[in-house]
Amino acid sequence: MQKKVNKIRILLILVLVGSLSIVGCDKKKETPSPKQPQVKKPLEPQPPIQHQESTVKAFTDHGSRISFGDQKDPFKPLIVVSKKAPAAKKNRFGQVIPILNYEVSQFKVTGIIVGMKENSAMVLDPTGKPYILKAGMEIGRNEGRVTKIAPNYIEVFEQYRDESGKPVKKTIRLTLPKKE
Repeated sequence: MQKKVNKIRILLILVLVGSLSIVGCDKKKETPSPKQPQVKKPLEPQPPIQHQESTVKAFTDHGSRISFGDQKDPFKPLIVVSKKAPAAKKNRFGQVIPILNYEVSQFKVTGIIVGMKENSAMVLDPTGKPYILKAGMEIGRNEGRVTKIAPNYIEVFEQYRDESGKPVKKTIRLTLPKKE
């Protein structure tokens, strides 16, 4: 008898669960009504946790402005070089050679070697840069050529036209300073 009662109870429970599930399936889903956008309240600034007094003094403008027009420019160089470097001259092969940028009279003879295959001489330009010269080499602005290297001097022959267009031919002799 107990078994029958248990079977009836289980059967009743199954019927109830089945009927509830069928009733639940018959319901139509309700479409949600359009929600009104919620307006968020702005957050109120919270007071600082710890209050600290500032050491910065408040700026008060009394109508005076600072003018830097009469002040010295800190980025301007102290030494202004106003001389322009002479235009670099080119030799007959189109090469730029610094030895052609100075007058022949500005060179200083520092040494002469005689007695080898070819005589050679060492000269310094106005900046102190040394050059080794041999006969036939070009020197100076006015198309000068080394014609002779003697034990005591160097001869340079210049042939050019002056500002008026007249041809100028001159020989310049650079001498070796005597030993003291």
